[in-house]
Amino acid sequence: MSSQNVNKGNRSQLIYGCMGLGGGWDDSPITAQHIQQAHQVIDTAIESGITVFDHADIYTRGKAEKVFGIALKDRPELADQLTIQSKCGIRFADETGPGRYDFSKTHILNMVDGILERLGIEQIDTLLLHRPDPLMVPEEVAEAVEALQQSGKIRQLGVSNMNLHQMALLQSALTTPIVCNQLEMSLTKRDWLEEGVTSHASSTLGTVEYCRSNNIELQAWGSLSQGLFTGRDVSNQQETVKNTAATVAELGDKYQVSTEAIVLGWLLRHPAKIAPVIGTTNPDRIRACAQAESFELTREDWYSLFVAARGQQMP
Repeated sequence: MSSQNVNKGNRSQLIYGCMGLGGGWDDSPITAQHIQQAHQVIDTAIESGITVFDHADIYTRGKAEKVFGIALKDRPELADQLTIQSKCGIRFADETGPGRYDFSKTHILNMVDGILERLGIEQIDTLLLHRPDPLMVPEEVAEAVEALQQSGKIRQLGVSNMNLHQMALLQSALTTPIVCNQLEMSLTKRDWLEEGVTSHASSTLGTVEYCRSNNIELQAWGSLSQGLFTGRDVSNQQETVKNTAATVAELGDKYQVSTEAIVLGWLLRHPAKIAPVIGTTNPDRIRACAQAESFELTREDWYSLFVAARGQQMP
């Protein structure tokens, strides 16, 4: 798939996360059911306006990419409709060492070749470095990225789970801009907001502002809080969770949309233009999530969710 073949216009702000494809996180084979599931997910996402698909080389130990690649091979016409990103940098424990992160040039180059082979494509639209590697040498990463771009194997570079200092350090060695940063952001994971409204500074303070100032798209993983506010039994949860779930339900009735849409709509309402990553393989839930782009929360309703989730009034 070449960058010229990818339709980038009018893309949905939602991103489909492919972590649930391909079966279990083991060495069991891909089945016809897994292939059928991939086709169903792709079709439902496209019908819902979602055309960006997020992978990682580790998802179901490579099977998520493999089953997606089979779907692409079965239907070559999809190449004109989809934008594909994938991540590398996490290594499972093996005979050479424990589970670890690896941003070495050799590992990045090898992993991209593996991603392309499993997906059956010629170019990844965006390669993301999965989790910060404490042993990262920015110049070495830059060499790998430059080689990958020159060979046409990747179009753009992104990162995941990096703070502003890590991004700035890496960017200092790169000749290409970092275009996105995927962080855990949700009603339950609010560090990126709390540090901006309280006096508690942290190593991530200013990351959202850095991304906004440098045109780095913020992508939110874990955006649905594992379904905590969209139908899960919360009877044994703390009062803050119960109150937040109740507020989500009330706003769903008010805006006549799904509870998934309210939870995602809270992220979409932020001026950083956050792109939530959704990972459900249930077609009905994919459609429910897509409703998030059909409305906009008022400032008052956004704050009512924020206050309910924090369990206390604003400072």
